[in-house]
Order: sequence, then structure tokens, then C-alpha cells
Amino acid sequence: MDCKQASSLMHDYLDEDVTHGQAVELKLHLEGCSACKERYKKLEQTEMMLFATIKHGSINAPDELVDRIMCKIPTPRKQQAWIGWIRKHPALTAAAMFLLVMLFSAVSLWESDDQLVVKTADLDQVIINGNTVTVPNGSTIAGNLTVENGKAEIYGDVQGNLTVIDGSYYQASTAHIAGEIKSIDQALDWVWYRITNVFMEVAY
Repeated sequence: MDCKQASSLMHDYLDEDVTHGQAVELKLHLEGCSACKERYKKLEQTEMMLFATIKHGSINAPDELVDRIMCKIPTPRKQQAWIGWIRKHPALTAAAMFLLVMLFSAVSLWESDDQLVVKTADLDQVIINGNTVTVPNGSTIAGNLTVENGKAEIYGDVQGNLTVIDGSYYQASTAHIAGEIKSIDQALDWVWYRITNVFMEVAY
């Protein structure tokens, strides 16, 4: 707890309007911070003098008036609950912000990018004609094949996964695909694919 937080909790503490955890944190801070401890003592003395003057001084106000005056005294603005949660969970907050940034950037790319993208370790084994990517009969892709914004026509062998993003694919009877066939044509599926790919690239 820093001095700013401690200062904002002092009024609530004197009014017995803090949680047990907040009270413990404030006491620990006051024990280690002489400036805040001095400020707290002055605040405590001021409130005690004010109450004593109203209750037992020359004014001799009735209890009802005392209660009304005390209710009118403004209390320090309490921190919103979500701000406290963010301060207590910085790692989760950072992860959530990262996912949000990835989500918005990925969705913007999804909406704007229509260029053909082909990813494979054996690019010389495919034929690209316009937006059509063909694995001819007799050709072998040793790993995965990813086609984005185009059509994949498989007549030969793909020894890994075939992933088609925002496109279509055709598998001939002569074709053999050893791995999974993934067709991604929904924005959320595409975003999830991008996020998992990022984590896989970082991991490896």
C-alpha cells in the first residue's frame, strides 16, 4: 500500500467503514511510514475535537442534529471495485489485455486481408494458378499445408495437416491427407487459430 492509498482509507477507517484486510494493510503502512502516521494522528484528533465540540461544547446539540451533521460530512471517494481487482491481479490483467489486443488486431486483419497466402515446407511441390493452389498427382508435401484466401485442390499426398482459411478445398480420390483437414471460415475460429499459432511459435 502506498501513501496515496493509505490517505484515502484513513477517513473510512475512522468511520469503521473498511474491510478487515484494508484495516490490516493500513496499520502496517502506518507503522512503517512516519509521514502518514503523523497525518493520521492529526486527522484523528481533528475528528475527535469536532465531535466533542458538537456533542459536549457550548453548542450542546441534540443527538439528532449531531447525526444529521455527521451524515453531511463528505467521505473520501472510494476506489471502484474493478480498479482494486486490477491492482491485485496484474498478471491476469496483462494476459486479458494481450488477448484483447490480439482479438482486435486479428479481426481487423480478417476483414481487410484478401491476399492469397500459402505456407508449406515444400512450396516447389504445389502449383499456384491465381487463387488456386494445387498439389498435383504424384507430388508429396512432407509437412503441413496452409492455404489462406484461396482454393486448395489436392490430387497428391499431404503428409501433415491441411488448413484452409477463408477459402475452400477439393480432395480427389487419388489424394491422401495424413493429418487433419481444417476449414476456417468464421472470424472467431480464425482469431483462435492466430492466437494458438502465436503461442506455438513462441514455444518452439
